[in-house]
This record gives sequence, C-alpha cells and structure tokens, in this order.
Amino acid sequence: MRTHEKLKALALSDPEVRAEYERIEREEMPMLDAILKARAEAGLTQAQVAERMGTKAPAVARLENSLVTGKHSPSVATLQKYAAALGKKLEVRFV
Repeated sequence: MRTHEKLKALALSDPEVRAEYERIEREEMPMLDAILKARAEAGLTQAQVAERMGTKAPAVARLENSLVTGKHSPSVATLQKYAAALGKKLEVRFV
C-alpha cells in the first residue's frame, strides 16, 4: 500500500473524518467534476478562464479549490461568470 493510501485509510478510520469525506463526495465533488469537465471541454486553462472573467488565474484556482475544501461557497453570480467564460450557462436544479 502506498503512503497516500495508508494515510487516507488512517484518516478515514476516524468516524468524524469519514462522515465529512462522504459528505464532500456526495454533495460537492459532483459540482467540482462538472466545472472541471466543462473547462476541459472548452479547452481552457485557469488563466484563460480568468482573463475571460476579468480576474486573475489564482482567483479561478481558489474558486475551483473552494469546491473541494468547502471553506467557501462561490456565489451564483461568480458561477454564472465562470460558466459564461466557458461559453455555457449555469443551471441550478433541485432533485
């Protein structure tokens, strides 16, 4: 087993860590996957998206990273700007 796998297994042995990990996988990773997939389909780098949004690449990196960390939830307006930079529209649905 690789070091990363060992560390992950050790961390996930803690019920609180496991619950948060599962919440992130269930609630936040699908959004991150959708955002990264859309950027890849558009063939754009973070810097190119940032330029189209009128911001800097680190801001786009923070936006994408925020979906992983859960420390900050981007506003709908920010996600709309991100989508527009990719030539897409943001659609929010409750299922």
